[in-house]
Amino acid sequence: MTTPAAALSQDELKTLVGQAALQYVQAGEIVGVGTGSTVNKFIDALATIKDQIRGAVSSSVASTERLKALGIVVFDANEVESLSVYIDGADEIDGKGYMVKGGGAALTREKIVAALAQRFVCIADESKLVDALGAFPLPVEVIPMAAQQIARRFEARGASATLRLKDGQPLVTDNGQHILDVRGLSVADPLAFESEVNQWPGVVTVGVFAHQKASVCLLGTAQGVRTLTY
Repeated sequence: MTTPAAALSQDELKTLVGQAALQYVQAGEIVGVGTGSTVNKFIDALATIKDQIRGAVSSSVASTERLKALGIVVFDANEVESLSVYIDGADEIDGKGYMVKGGGAALTREKIVAALAQRFVCIADESKLVDALGAFPLPVEVIPMAAQQIARRFEARGASATLRLKDGQPLVTDNGQHILDVRGLSVADPLAFESEVNQWPGVVTVGVFAHQKASVCLLGTAQGVRTLTY
């Protein structure tokens, strides 16, 4: 018996969009692969067609380990000139395809791989679709010695920035840096905001993906997978 769509859990919705993303994978290509729980569902689905692709470029150590464990070849980003598609999740996505990412602390590598790709396919459940970016705490990867001055710059805008911790210590990213989570922002102009904050000394990258926005979003809903194009 088929489970009614309305009864699907968030985990099942992630599985649906992960499988739906396979339609954007071209045979013989290297696929850009993001990071996170939704992407893990895509990686599992990708393993079912691994003999049809050359391999993947991964945005995190965690995704690389999962890909290799499933027998998918992982290339370094420096080994490829371009990718036809990059598939990743989002913490927020708006009606123009602009996103907030970095809840999993992989935002810098995600942005690097996204910049290699001709098309960004976002996979997410419908709770991630928002009218305006900013409700989700905005991740900003920073060089540790600059963390407090960057936090003060956000505070001058009426926001609050806190250092992300893991086991009581500052979380260290795959790049050896720290993450500030910024609350109390409303990002009215994502392109301008991303450009500005990325210029602040000590910012590695900000978790607004406007210059590398999604061109397609596969949204898991109670009615099934909804495709948004931008």
